[in-house]
Amino acid sequence: MDFSSFEKIVEFAIAREEDAIQAYGAMSGKAKVPGLKNLLLELRNEEKNHKRLLEDLDKKELKDLEIKDVLDLKISDYLVEEPLNGDVTFQDLLIFAAKKEQKAVELYTVLRDRLDRPEFIKLFDYLIEQEKNHKLKLEAEYDDSVYQED
Repeated sequence: MDFSSFEKIVEFAIAREEDAIQAYGAMSGKAKVPGLKNLLLELRNEEKNHKRLLEDLDKKELKDLEIKDVLDLKISDYLVEEPLNGDVTFQDLLIFAAKKEQKAVELYTVLRDRLDRPEFIKLFDYLIEQEKNHKLKLEAEYDDSVYQED
């Protein structure tokens, strides 16, 4: 991975957003529960918006980005992720998606911590915030739907 320039970092982030768009699209195709399908399609659309934002982003706009702290329910941190094959349950998809978001947070955090230029750090802080928001949505859905069933 080459993070020698702002453009290279944005290019990497766009590729990650594209991966997420494809993954949420594939997961939504496996979802049998309408509410989960809608949630996954909503997350896919948010990833599309992030990709567009990154494509249109320049260094000047980074100064205007407001980074907010995001609550971490940590629900998925203690759950076991099962491979998605065969008959996927609502719970399996929520765990898989939340774990995927956590892995993105971890990756962006490691990369951010290797940087020393403030504009690059701010870009990764923004990406981390976005991924944490997705994890929060998924964990809140898990809390509302799965914990309520148990």
